[in-house]
Amino acid sequence: MNKDELKQRIEKIDNALNLYLKKEDNPQSIIYDAMRYSVFAGGKRLRPMLMLEWCKLCGGSEEDAMPFACAMEMIHTYSLIHDDLPAMDNDNLRRGIPTNHIKFGEANAILAGDALLNKAFETMLCFGKDAKNAMRAMYEIALSSGTEGMIGGQIVDIESEGKDISIDTLKYLHTLKTGAIIRSSCKAGAILAGAKDETIKRADEFAINLGIAFQIRDDILDVEGSTDVLGKPVGSDNEQDKNTYVKLLGLDRSKALVKEYSSNAKAILSGFGDGAEFLTELTDYLISRNN
Repeated sequence: MNKDELKQRIEKIDNALNLYLKKEDNPQSIIYDAMRYSVFAGGKRLRPMLMLEWCKLCGGSEEDAMPFACAMEMIHTYSLIHDDLPAMDNDNLRRGIPTNHIKFGEANAILAGDALLNKAFETMLCFGKDAKNAMRAMYEIALSSGTEGMIGGQIVDIESEGKDISIDTLKYLHTLKTGAIIRSSCKAGAILAGAKDETIKRADEFAINLGIAFQIRDDILDVEGSTDVLGKPVGSDNEQDKNTYVKLLGLDRSKALVKEYSSNAKAILSGFGDGAEFLTELTDYLISRNN
């Protein structure tokens, strides 16, 4: 993948995020510091990038999709802030810097996460141009981040700690916890472009396969990666007795599944021709990444 192009896309998203997350000069200004601290701590900007690219692939405008893409990154960041809290994963390092609650205190970290979730919907409600498609995209995003999506997956993950679970249960929880907002990013991009239902379904199928491959790669990196490269502690899944693909299936089978699911994702993209070149390259990049 062209690293310069990837960097340019990330910078464009960051510039838009900076506009939507301007710091206000008021008595509660510390909340903006806490929100911006985690949003601009780095990151792949995977979800907004997927949304923008699927919108473009389906004939839509990047300008129209950008507010929704930024909103998705706010939702993703809020989930990371809350994941790191003492009551959840109790992590002290994220993207190579202290986690939000270490930097700002637990109360401010909780409120920063809450604020980012609210700001995400403020952003989408203010900037949607096609009301019908905007509302449909917002519904997909809301569903994917709630009890039938990301939060639901987090609950199953918590309830499964220290227990023996089946591979089907593990796949279910990660399809929700990690995969749901990857799916809604792709689907929302297609929806905002006014794509037909069949195309939206293909976007969803691509995202399902990419999401599973992405999660398995995460599980592998928690075993084989390094803290310096990952920017967070390695081996934390094992320490917290979490169920992972590596724990249930072993490294070799997990690596084989990454290839299998990523191949499925790229096969779906092949039907879109040369227009899907970036998404194909992005898929390869994500499954071979070291962080």
